[in-house]
Amino acid sequence: MAPDERRGESARAVVPVLEARAGGPAERFADLVGSHPAAVFVAALLCGYVALAGASVLLALFVTDVLVGVDGIADADESAIASLVAERTPFLTDASSVGSAVGGAPVLPIIVGIIGIVCAFLRKWRIAAFAVFVLVVESATYRVTSWLVARERPDVHRLENLPPDQSYPSGHTAAAIAVYAGLVLLLTSAFPGRRLRAAAWAAAIILPIFVAMSRMYRGMHHPLDVAGGVFVGIGALLVLLFACRAAEAAARAPIRSRAPVARRRGVQAAS
Repeated sequence: MAPDERRGESARAVVPVLEARAGGPAERFADLVGSHPAAVFVAALLCGYVALAGASVLLALFVTDVLVGVDGIADADESAIASLVAERTPFLTDASSVGSAVGGAPVLPIIVGIIGIVCAFLRKWRIAAFAVFVLVVESATYRVTSWLVARERPDVHRLENLPPDQSYPSGHTAAAIAVYAGLVLLLTSAFPGRRLRAAAWAAAIILPIFVAMSRMYRGMHHPLDVAGGVFVGIGALLVLLFACRAAEAAARAPIRSRAPVARRRGVQAAS
């Protein structure tokens, strides 16, 4: 294997989940857009964001204009929150405050900021970009959706003073999934030990559930809003995975272009 190819393979092996599949959609997108990794990343990020935001708005319209009009669904959505509010205690209220904090500012921006700075210092650019922009895409999608599609928050005593018509989707739930599940995805891809994977994914599941329950307990979101947050959070993960894989494919473009030539020369030499 040539030195350039060995360096390319070494760089790809750091976080396998950010590695583009040969002939896959990320590699095809990179070949279509160009060969500069940063330009390919930005193009994939913007295309993915537009698709995710559009899908989120359409889903929000379906929830607000269709689902909540179905007999029983709106009542169930409200009664679930009323039941949680009825169980409020000082301890649970403090716990919900913690749950809200770990799913929002300033905790998540600090986490992704530190990871981004450290990875940039180590020149792990795709990891840094993934950590930072997964939260950016999630937040931007949440903002656009809540601005364009108004939904009233639950009709209970709310523990926070936020705009009353921005209930859908749950931004905290989306952010918790995007950041915690995203980081665990990178971690378990690079270190595939069974015990570590199990512990990390348990945390990645428990934390967003804790955040979602806290937001509903505090009267800020309905269950359907939380479901919308799950959609946005997973969508942000997929957008960043695609963008990082496309950038990785663009970085390997010179190596990929030389590989067929090297193989032909090898065949000619053998013959």
